[in-house]
Amino acid sequence: MGNTKFDSRSVGLDIGLSFSRWLTGRENLHYGIWDGLDVCAGNVGAAQEAYTAKLFELLPDGPLRILDIGGGAGETAKKLVALGHDVEIVVPSAFLAERCRANAPTAVVHEAMFEDAELSGLFDLCLFSESYQYIPLDQGIPKCLTLLKPNGHILIADCFRSEGFSPDKVQATVGGGHPIQKFHAFLADQPLDLLSSEDITQSVAPSIDVEQGLFNVVGYGMGRVDEQMAVQRPKTRSVVHWIIRRLLSPRKRARLDQRLNQQTRTAAHFSANNTYLLLKLQVRAA
Repeated sequence: MGNTKFDSRSVGLDIGLSFSRWLTGRENLHYGIWDGLDVCAGNVGAAQEAYTAKLFELLPDGPLRILDIGGGAGETAKKLVALGHDVEIVVPSAFLAERCRANAPTAVVHEAMFEDAELSGLFDLCLFSESYQYIPLDQGIPKCLTLLKPNGHILIADCFRSEGFSPDKVQATVGGGHPIQKFHAFLADQPLDLLSSEDITQSVAPSIDVEQGLFNVVGYGMGRVDEQMAVQRPKTRSVVHWIIRRLLSPRKRARLDQRLNQQTRTAAHFSANNTYLLLKLQVRAA
């Protein structure tokens, strides 16, 4: 066998998308809007649909030529195509590109980082749905400006680090993105008009509680197995624990324990450290 590197990211995405498809019938990976909904796994699909509906309320009159930047598994593009829009998607991995082609077969898919993607023609709209945070601050909007028609639009729905963001050296701080003060300072220097800005942090934050609940169920199951092994297979358990210590650093083990067995990743924790913005921008008239 060759020395092909194990692609843990694709495996994780595959598991995540499979779970999402089983739970909701869709392959959405984005947060949901929970206004008026009970916070439970059974409402994940409804919350995600509410998120998409709110996002689509900001679309300019169409039909539009849309660039979906970081388009996930293509679910949003599929809905945009169904509304009559011409859509191109940029995704950074072969796995996501494959899912985009399956879910939105009429969309053009570019497998590349947005910063490196070779794109032609002009677009009416550049869309960042929870993808803006993964692009260097000084590259995302400037590249969009080279791709947009006069008076074109940019929609950003994403998480930003608030002024109170407080990272932990060991455990993961939920959320992230660009520091919001730096983002606003950068945005002020761009030839864009801010048409609307809405803070929807409280509406999306319950997504974290649902995610944490899922991980706690997995952690409980693993804990029960470990308890039984300690009684019935102590030597095997010792070997398993030795392997885990060899494979994972203390920091990674602490973060895994946080994910599976603790309740530190909560909606309140998310809201204290992050600001989730829904922004509509337009290229300023010359």
